[in-house]
Amino acid sequence: MSRVAIFSDSHDNIWNLDIALAQVREHGCDVLIHCGDLCAPFIVKQLAEGFSGPIHLVFGNNEGDGRLIQVVGSQYAHVTHHGIYAELEIDGRQLAAIHYPEPARRIAQSGHFDLVCYGHDHTRHHEMIGSTHLVNPGEIMGKDHVPTWGLYDTESHTFTPIELSR
Repeated sequence: MSRVAIFSDSHDNIWNLDIALAQVREHGCDVLIHCGDLCAPFIVKQLAEGFSGPIHLVFGNNEGDGRLIQVVGSQYAHVTHHGIYAELEIDGRQLAAIHYPEPARRIAQSGHFDLVCYGHDHTRHHEMIGSTHLVNPGEIMGKDHVPTWGLYDTESHTFTPIELSR
């Protein structure tokens, strides 16, 4: 059984990211997925040094230096940058991550995944398409909405939104 933390749209908010990472550790998460818009490469370092489990990253539309983000990620054995799209198998569950909502919906509609996560519009969203969770965990940044992240439990096949505690 794994608990998967799902982040998106950090946009260089190092303070909220620290809070989210502390909550992830408190919840006993095993894996972390970030659905894009990290922005600066130093956010990858902050993620890697703040979470010791496997970290999976995809590009968003607002990455300051995509090449350097990949270089920084490659310095940590537990960080994998998948480019624009990730497919993962965790505890027999099929997961996909992408930044944009439209392709995420189409991927979820395929019926091949247990969970599809995305970001981009900074709006927390959760719906079931058949037996597939389609989720936007909301934004870590906290500019437009209360900052949130998501928790997916592979054993119970449940998704829970988590608000950042101040």
